[in-house]
Amino acid sequence: MIHKRGLSWALFALLGTGSLVAQDIHVTRLHYDGGGDWYANPSSLPNLIAFINTETNIRVDPEEYRVKITDTDLYNHPFLYMTGHGNVSFSKEEVQKLRDYLASGGFLHADDNYGMDQSFRREMKKVFPKKEWVDLPHDHPIFSSYFSMINGLPKIHEHDGKAPQALALFHHGRVVVLYTYESDLGDGWEDPEVHQDGEKKHRDALEMGTNILIYAFTH
Repeated sequence: MIHKRGLSWALFALLGTGSLVAQDIHVTRLHYDGGGDWYANPSSLPNLIAFINTETNIRVDPEEYRVKITDTDLYNHPFLYMTGHGNVSFSKEEVQKLRDYLASGGFLHADDNYGMDQSFRREMKKVFPKKEWVDLPHDHPIFSSYFSMINGLPKIHEHDGKAPQALALFHHGRVVVLYTYESDLGDGWEDPEVHQDGEKKHRDALEMGTNILIYAFTH
């Protein structure tokens, strides 16, 4: 259980076998308002979870959880993932609750599925008006927390043809929001036949997703 008071976020322990274990490691999809398809890429998170459980020594709850910012159990979900193609909108209550959640130890990974960029940046400016996005360099620990991604964030889909960016918001030196832009990791996590990106991009996306989850829980 993760509680707002006491902040008992999931704790890792390295065992003599080299296994990495934790209490309450799970992935939660954020259900947001505004009309965007928050539910996009239905096979993405199940595939990412299965990959982590198969390819690493980390065990993640096989269930994809879902939560709204205003849900009473928000603090039981330390890792939030959101994606979509359309509009994102946070109410005043949600802005305050999301700010408190992130400042208290929570982590949000937002993955632009092509179309949510403008509204997401607008809404996050409400959450943290004074913070600016930082483009993480290729030598940032998030690119080597488990798999070595020497070229940084992989490019899965072309979109506008821009270079992929791993953008972060920091709070007291800690990454609280990671925004993967012009990459589309979620499409890469989906069943390969859905987008026909090829096995290499599928693998690259899954390895990057694994790094993100591990970095979030260990930092």
